[in-house]
Amino acid sequence: MSLVNLSHVCSHLQNASKARLGLTSVPSSNLVLRLMLALQTSGFFTSVTRGGPSPPLMLSPTSLQPLEPPEPVTQTNIATRRLWLGLKYWNNEPVLSQMKMISKPTKRIWMDAEGLGHLIRGRDSNYVRGLRKTGECLFVTTDKGIMEARECVERRIGGMLLCRVI
Repeated sequence: MSLVNLSHVCSHLQNASKARLGLTSVPSSNLVLRLMLALQTSGFFTSVTRGGPSPPLMLSPTSLQPLEPPEPVTQTNIATRRLWLGLKYWNNEPVLSQMKMISKPTKRIWMDAEGLGHLIRGRDSNYVRGLRKTGECLFVTTDKGIMEARECVERRIGGMLLCRVI
């Protein structure tokens, strides 16, 4: 699991939303794919599609379903695989406006369910600022996959804090 690559993805998505892009791509890895699917479930993206270096063919700008199925992953094309993300906007403002890493490659921050409970209630815990803004999400990697912090508290499991999305 490379947090360096994930921090590059976070800054790329933040820049893409500020530039008002409708479709952008990030390098594909299992960690990035699981995080992007969690972000889509939380409502930050309209679509997450695996593809190659060129964007997937879409039916129309309003329908973000791919026209053809993605090409299969082989040993020859694995280095060029990309995740194509459809960014979402509301009232001409990006839904994803800020995305920051919490755990750094040199300092990984682990937290149990009790500490996550403090964070989602807006209180600080272990040098991590609580969730204080409306719509703010905190994503945690656990042994059950990548989840939002509120879901981790419901299931009473902890894990490593990945990123904060506003």
